[in-house]
Amino acid sequence: MCAPNTPTAILPANQVCFNRLGVTEPVYGPSAIQSVASQTSTAPYTELQKDDLAWECMDTTNVETKTFYMLSDEGRIGLAQVIYSNVMGVRTTAQFSSKIFSPNSTQHLWSSDNLHHFTFSPDKQSFHADNCAMELSEDGKSYTIKSSISKSSIVDLKFTQEAPGLVVGKDGTSSFGTDPKKPWGRMIHKFWPRCRVEGQILTKEGPVDFKGTGIFVHALQGMKPHFAAAKWNFANFHSPNYSAVMMEFTTPPSYGETVVTVGSVVKKDKVLFTGASPNTKAEHTDVKGDPENDWPEPGAVRFTWQGKTADDKQGKAVLEGSLGTRTDRVDVMGELPKFVKAIVAGAAGTKPYIYQYVPKMTLKLDIGGEVVEEEGQLFMEATFIS
Repeated sequence: MCAPNTPTAILPANQVCFNRLGVTEPVYGPSAIQSVASQTSTAPYTELQKDDLAWECMDTTNVETKTFYMLSDEGRIGLAQVIYSNVMGVRTTAQFSSKIFSPNSTQHLWSSDNLHHFTFSPDKQSFHADNCAMELSEDGKSYTIKSSISKSSIVDLKFTQEAPGLVVGKDGTSSFGTDPKKPWGRMIHKFWPRCRVEGQILTKEGPVDFKGTGIFVHALQGMKPHFAAAKWNFANFHSPNYSAVMMEFTTPPSYGETVVTVGSVVKKDKVLFTGASPNTKAEHTDVKGDPENDWPEPGAVRFTWQGKTADDKQGKAVLEGSLGTRTDRVDVMGELPKFVKAIVAGAAGTKPYIYQYVPKMTLKLDIGGEVVEEEGQLFMEATFIS
């Protein structure tokens, strides 16, 4: 699943009887969120250093993920993820998930397993558990991801930066709270927007080679995830020369249904520009709906990135078109760990879903009046929580 709104990351929120468990929240209004977009007037983006990639391992309720998405040279799409969560300061859990999307059906190879005896390296840059490891190289430029916890999906991958890692704004952080100097929650997304990928996932049918292109996302929801976001849009696009990523969330009414968007466009090893809301945005240009649960499933989208290049040219990129038939629909509640599910049992008045799509689209890029178009592969998620 996508880095910040992974199935195991979300708790439903709409029953008053669960107030003591933190399932509902007062209405604070939009002034109680300080969007990362406010940072971009002085710092459009900041390059990541090795120290910036450490796991935070907060001791209060939070969800932290490191997710790797890959597009092989043969067109296969997959992902691998470690998710670390702390539930109400009571218990920590870790889970490893991998997915290979089937090119011809909805019978995808999906594996998600609880991890045991998990630990972090002293510098919190690397993660280890029984039959699972995610390690950052000494120079901070590549990750290796290995897992044999599931015999149906044995993962051996390496992601190496092609374009520099970055956060949008000064530190990539949106904070929550009525006193900006003492926030009670945070949302952070860190990106390696274009990577070279090597390795494979070994399945029962044989190895799937993922030599190709990818993206890495390190996300932290430093608060109860369902308080931070009611819905998400995620776009991950790669073509032969360009990569574009966008992460957008909309807060619940408690924070004024505020939309926060971050994104970047890169050309091979160069960051062209980054953007943030409101000019960088995701739009559902057609809504076909899902009759099984009443969520407004999109039928077509437009993703727009806008920002300034390093030489102060205006940059704009657009992806738009039909999403076609969804590739998958993930029942979030069905993926919750047993411990979390026991806490929130009966509080699922809304049923969260993640809708996934993998259409081909053409990126239309305009840099200072110079226009380029290039077709590539989009991986898109629309998530509805509350």
